[in-house]
Amino acid sequence: MGAHVQSGDVAIWTEQMGKGPDVLLIGGLGDTVESWQFQLDGLSGDYRLTAFDNRGAGRTANPDGVLSVNVLADDAAEVLRALGIGSAHVAGFSGGSVIAQELALRHPGLVRSLVLQSTWTAMDPYLKTWSHFMKSLVREASSERLFLEGLFLSVYTPRAHNDGTVNQVIEEVLAFPHKQRSEDVEAFIDALIDHDTSERLPQLNVPTLVLAGGIDVITRPELCRAVADKIPGAVFEVMEGEAHQPFQEVPDRWNERVRAFWRGLDAGA
Repeated sequence: MGAHVQSGDVAIWTEQMGKGPDVLLIGGLGDTVESWQFQLDGLSGDYRLTAFDNRGAGRTANPDGVLSVNVLADDAAEVLRALGIGSAHVAGFSGGSVIAQELALRHPGLVRSLVLQSTWTAMDPYLKTWSHFMKSLVREASSERLFLEGLFLSVYTPRAHNDGTVNQVIEEVLAFPHKQRSEDVEAFIDALIDHDTSERLPQLNVPTLVLAGGIDVITRPELCRAVADKIPGAVFEVMEGEAHQPFQEVPDRWNERVRAFWRGLDAGA
């Protein structure tokens, strides 16, 4: 069972599972706790995992309708503090990976390590164009299903479309009772479009693993590599044949790689 914790005037929905060193999981556009289900199930034997719904997604409201990455990073920090977690391994994907970067920059004492999946320092023209198209799709799609079908063409591999995985995900999203408002989708995208960490990432002094999907057309490997190149000592790896969200498509493989990264750090500590 989950519970709300307070960050200023916002009640943030959180869920915890497992025992062991603490891990904070940060989702991307519209993603809720449920997006991390394979990790909550697969890693909870070794770690205490905390996942939460970002402001404006799922069971967490966005009262004023305005978002920034800084605010979202501060929310993540307040989740840790409210739960009495002094520091945690932090994993984020897509927009959540940018929030994770900002969390480490703004609240370095709370972050033991970073796992950044499908990430970037600043959007290039290609990614900005994709983001503006997603905003248009939110407004113009004739149904929620059509929006999801359009979005997921970029998010998942052809394999996942052809074997029925994507259709199953769509059905689960359509059945989810805590719908995100279209204006909150657009606000989240707007928060990311002009955010830039490129000049500040060299300040980070935290073990970092950067993972890219080899066929990810949203955050292509070169964008992910640029993040790793900026963070001192960061490890960069490409998951060949995978798209934007390998932690969902090949969760056993993803979990094992991340578990090995964390184990190495915990053993050293």
